Formats: sequence, C-alpha cells, structure tokens
Amino acid sequence: MPSLQIRELPEALYRILSAKARRERRSLAQQAVVELERVAEVDARDRRLQAVDELRKRITTEGELRVSRDPVDVVREDRER
Repeated sequence: MPSLQIRELPEALYRILSAKARRERRSLAQQAVVELERVAEVDARDRRLQAVDELRKRITTEGELRVSRDPVDVVREDRER
C-alpha cells in the first residue's frame, strides 16, 4: 500500500488532527486517511452539484431536449449487436 509523509505540517493542524484521532480512538495516520477521504467525497459531491446546476441552467436557457428515439429501443438495439 502506498504511503505519504508530510513535512512541515503546521503545529495547529497537527494538534487538531491529533485530538480528532484520540477522540475517535485512531492512530494519527488512520485519522489522516479518514480526513483525506472526506475531502475526496466533498470534492466529488461538489462536482456533481456543479454538473446538475449547469444542466438546470442549460434547460432553462435552451429548453428541454427532445430525443428522436425511445432510449429503450436504442439500448435494445445496442444489446443485439
């Protein structure tokens, strides 16, 4: 498994991370992984929300998109290939 070493970590950040680790009964490394996973989840959620907002704006300005073929027929046709 890959590892990560962080140099010059600000003292205040170290204390916060260390306190969270103690409260959650985790090692400092385990807590750092948990916090990094949370950041990744928030980033992914923000990207999804941005995509939805862009789609809403597009629908508002351009109107709803009408498809010429039923999606069920398209999927069926693709599966039969």
